[in-house]
Amino acid sequence: MKLLVFVLNNEEFLEEVLEAYIEAGVTGATILDSEGMGRFLTYEVPLFAGFKKFMKGNKPYNKTIISVVRNQDTIDRLKKLVDDIVGDLDNPGTGIMFTLPVDWASGLVPEDEEV
Repeated sequence: MKLLVFVLNNEEFLEEVLEAYIEAGVTGATILDSEGMGRFLTYEVPLFAGFKKFMKGNKPYNKTIISVVRNQDTIDRLKKLVDDIVGDLDNPGTGIMFTLPVDWASGLVPEDEEV
């Protein structure tokens, strides 16, 4: 099992991304409102106010989606679907996706009950 974390920079894509999660077989996720460090430093810390010109085009807020995923095939399928929606994640300003190992979890929907 893995913890899948996706920071979606453009929250306008949230609904489509969640549909992709379901299509890929991810049946549960938690969505958090989040803010990037660059935006926070630029707008909240006067010392870094000069960086505003570098922030043009970046969305001020984003959504962080976390989910426990059982297999790598699901993650690979979801990554492709997400890329089709938001663009290649290697492009700046689209988002970041990563996994962490999960050694133990409780409260997950049993695999035979997943969509």
